[in-house]
Amino acid sequence: MIHPRGTLLDRDDVEAVVHANPEGRSPFLLIGDHAGRAIPKRLGSLGVSQAGRARHIACDIGVRELGVMLAHRIDAAFIHQHYSRLVIDCNRDPLSPEAIPNLSDDTPIPGNAGISNDARLERIAAIHEPYQNAIATEIDRRDSMKHPTILVALHSFTPSLAGVLRPWDIGVLHDGRQDGFARALIEALRIDETLEVADNEPYRMDSTDYTVPLHAFERGLLYAELEIRQDLITFPSGQARWCRILANVLPAAYEAVSKGSK
Repeated sequence: MIHPRGTLLDRDDVEAVVHANPEGRSPFLLIGDHAGRAIPKRLGSLGVSQAGRARHIACDIGVRELGVMLAHRIDAAFIHQHYSRLVIDCNRDPLSPEAIPNLSDDTPIPGNAGISNDARLERIAAIHEPYQNAIATEIDRRDSMKHPTILVALHSFTPSLAGVLRPWDIGVLHDGRQDGFARALIEALRIDETLEVADNEPYRMDSTDYTVPLHAFERGLLYAELEIRQDLITFPSGQARWCRILANVLPAAYEAVSKGSK
C-alpha cells in the first residue's frame, strides 16, 4: 500500500469500487475508470459548481449505465469507480500531476490547487489503489480458474472539444501491442455502415493511459479501450442501443481473433 487510508472517506461515504454482475461468466471484463461522479464529503464540492460537476470533466457521461446494462446482457463482470475523476483520475499514474488536475477543460478545480503530498497520498490510498487492486484481484481469480480475460475499458467523449467537432460515434483505442482483438473489433463495428468508427480517435492509447497498460500488457491479455460519443449514451434509449451493438460486436471480434490464432 502506498499510504494508509487515513480519514479521507467517512463512514457515510460510498466505497470506491463497484462490482456489477461480479459472477459474470463471460470472458469479457468490463471496467469504468471514470464511471462515477461522487466526491468524498470531506472535500465538499472541490470548489466546482453543480453544473460543472454534471459535465464530462467529472465523469464519463453514460458509461456507468451502459456498463451495468452490458454486463447483464453478455453476462460479464463490470468493475467501475464510484468517485469522480476530479478527485483522482484512475486512468492516470497516481503520482502524475494529471491524476489530480487543477484545471479541466478550462474549468478551475480550486479544491485541487496546492494539494499537499499527504492529501494526494490519501486520495491514492482511498480511491485509486482499491480500484486497481480490485481489477488485479479479479484477473488473478480468473487466471486461477483458467478462465480467459478480455479487458474492455468503457469511456465516453464530448461531441466537440475546444471548438473542434468530433464526428465519430465510437473510437477503439490501442497502442499497437497485442492489439489483435482491438483491430478485430474495429472491423466488426465497421460492418454497420451507419456507424462512424475511428481507430485511435479522438485519443490514442499512449503513455498517459494507465489502467489497460497496467493490467493487460504484462499479462498478455486481449484488450480494447472504447470511447463512445457521450451524446449517444446520455439517455436510456441510447444506452440500450449501444448495449445491443456491443453485445453483438464484442463476441464477434473475439471469435475472429480466436479463429485467427488456430
